[in-house]
Amino acid sequence: MTEEEMSNWSAIFESAIESGDPAHDLEHIRRVVLNTKKIAATENLSMEVLLPAAWLHDCVHVPKNSSERSSASQFAADNAIIILRQHGYPQEHFKAIHHAIEAHSFSAKITPSTIEAKVLQDADRIDALGAIGLSRCLMLGGHMGSGLYHSEDPFAKNRPLNDTNYCIDHFYAKLLTLENTMQTKAGKALAEKRTKFLSDFLEQLRTEIPDMS
Repeated sequence: MTEEEMSNWSAIFESAIESGDPAHDLEHIRRVVLNTKKIAATENLSMEVLLPAAWLHDCVHVPKNSSERSSASQFAADNAIIILRQHGYPQEHFKAIHHAIEAHSFSAKITPSTIEAKVLQDADRIDALGAIGLSRCLMLGGHMGSGLYHSEDPFAKNRPLNDTNYCIDHFYAKLLTLENTMQTKAGKALAEKRTKFLSDFLEQLRTEIPDMS
């Protein structure tokens, strides 16, 4: 796929994106596309599967607190194929694109079986780490009405994690675990650096708030 072809298809895919919550907006999509390109370059992969998969991985929005959240990537994968078929994208890539999209999701718990699916999963999870990941977590928490932390036990030393009610709990429930789920060498390197940023933030936070536990 040439740069011109990639640009033309990117414009088509961008126009098909459904508006999501503040953490899953168009800028998130663009960052995942960029992460995908970076990882694909280190793996020497072509973009015929990865470009549409990255652009359309969140083309159907399901709220985080929905009972159907774990099916969101399946819905997006199905809709992506509809979009691709409407625009005449080569059908020989459909199966690989569908799998890459359905397997990218943390909540879907689908093991990626292709290198393209592994790359997209890493690219999406990297955007949940570092400064961007921190910002997304807090934005989404505010959007959903979550508190920043539990007032009596901010770091869940003596209580179960509850990342529905507290943003900081989400670091321990999910974000800090993502580094160990990376599927590619490039993904692991990026995740390690960005996870350290989150850990440093938590250490700083400990010095700024009372911990009554």
